[in-house]
Amino acid sequence: MELTPITRDGMDKLKKELEKYLKEERPKIIKAIEEARAHGDLSENAEYHAAKERQAFIEGRIAELETQLATSQVVEIAGPYSRCVFGATVTLENMETGEEKTYTLVGPYESAPEKGLLSIATPIGRALIGREEGDEVRVKTPKGPQDYVVVDIK
Repeated sequence: MELTPITRDGMDKLKKELEKYLKEERPKIIKAIEEARAHGDLSENAEYHAAKERQAFIEGRIAELETQLATSQVVEIAGPYSRCVFGATVTLENMETGEEKTYTLVGPYESAPEKGLLSIATPIGRALIGREEGDEVRVKTPKGPQDYVVVDIK
């Protein structure tokens, strides 16, 4: 089985989320189902059906988190970085627009581009691995090819 890289912070967040579902959300939904059952006829009981849907979501998320934790390996790489590697923070400049964006390269389970966390499994993430400051990178995107230059690596 191939392990998925994850940062220590990412692993801690997954563990915390799993604990929340196991210790808080699951007991709450069990109680809500019991209360809804007490209202009588289950075939027309909207509260019961909503609680059962929520329970299915919670159990699915618990299973997903357990799988992610079981298939993840914490990768800790100490800087300074001279190349784009897992865990590095990279500033890119779009060569067409001049817009700069900064991303930390992380594993797929913790990716959140809107928060500056970019998965190494994305087209941009894959294209960046091994690059150095000043390197130009061409990335195939749904909008067509995009050209970037690596401005800074931290």
